[in-house]
Amino acid sequence: MSKEVIKVRGGKMLTGEVDISGAKNSAVALIPASLMASEGEVLLEGLPEISDVTTLMSLLNDLNISTDLDGTNLRIGAEEAENMPLPNTKVQSLRASYYMMGAMLARFRKCVIGLPGGCPLGPRPIDQHIKGFEALGAKVTNEYGAMYLEAEKLTGAKIFFDVVSVGATINLMMAASCAEGRTILENVAKEPEIVDVASLLNNMGADIKGAGTDTIKINGVEKLHGTRHSIIPDRIEAGTYMIAGAIAGRNYRVNNIIPLHMESLTSKLEEAGVKIETGDDYMVITRPEKYKPISLKTQVYPGFATDLQQPITPMLFLAEGVSKITETIYPARFRHVDELRRMGAQIDKNSGTALIYPSMLQGAEVYASDLRAGACLLLAGLSADGITTIHNVGHIDRGYTDIVSKLQSLGADIWREKL
Repeated sequence: MSKEVIKVRGGKMLTGEVDISGAKNSAVALIPASLMASEGEVLLEGLPEISDVTTLMSLLNDLNISTDLDGTNLRIGAEEAENMPLPNTKVQSLRASYYMMGAMLARFRKCVIGLPGGCPLGPRPIDQHIKGFEALGAKVTNEYGAMYLEAEKLTGAKIFFDVVSVGATINLMMAASCAEGRTILENVAKEPEIVDVASLLNNMGADIKGAGTDTIKINGVEKLHGTRHSIIPDRIEAGTYMIAGAIAGRNYRVNNIIPLHMESLTSKLEEAGVKIETGDDYMVITRPEKYKPISLKTQVYPGFATDLQQPITPMLFLAEGVSKITETIYPARFRHVDELRRMGAQIDKNSGTALIYPSMLQGAEVYASDLRAGACLLLAGLSADGITTIHNVGHIDRGYTDIVSKLQSLGADIWREKL
């Protein structure tokens, strides 16, 4: 992790405008999907400037795939791609490395890849991915901590997901794009990032229908080609900045968002008393004089995103009453609670639920256990009395483009220091 800390001095009002970057959860699938283009170049526009992007570029380079990153635009040339085992150290640095499985299986019919890493959010098995690959005709084995996938050919199949999974939906959508015949995926995830990946694949020559619904139908094609694709805005980054505005904003504008993607958060912020003016691709947010307590439950899209469960917690300490969070996606996703308690927070947690009591937060030394926990602690620092020092900021840099500079431009007293 980075040998830096982020420091926040609380109590500053935020005002001005912030532009949201491209979606992390799209980018980490779009980049692997690009290796499926056996002809021509793929140009991805508007990528977030985060460490996960550079890690995935490095994985492509290991396969003899050319990458050229110019700001937020990435050119990928995969015509000369070679199938090589992928190094465990890189794969273990991000969960989404598992998308290399579906893409490589589609392109090469086999791959060897280390088990994925990423944020420690408790059990997140890839059994639905494996079940789907096997249904398409692949043999999947786990040997010495690496996954071996191989298929003489991929054949379309009807696959029902026992658990709604974004990762498995995207992985099987990629693999099935180059399978013989038709594949029907049922009980799939509906997230906007899935629609974004399907759009890229279709522009590359795939035949995918139904992305964004609970059934996706894919007619396999022989090969895919290059294209140009603009990524959607990051709804989790947008949500994080919306919450920052809810905590400390006055005439505070969030640009480059798709309001439809934010509805579950918007409704909860308004329920808490936050004033929100919505435009075609922006929102203006003003904190209320008094906050009302709320109850929320994380759910698959279009429900309240689990990735915003941690970031919204600091706002709830400002409410005049007890709020309740129920985490249904990753019940262990409460590792930020102990760090918030260092700041004087009153929270009771028990088996996937947390009760948040009104609390006056104090600056403290805290440690980010994962990406969204880091965002939570940073937002907590905005309202805390004194200076909050956040360690393990490499977690934050995995998912947020230049978050310190963006918050500084809004008036936050925030900076980085080397240890």
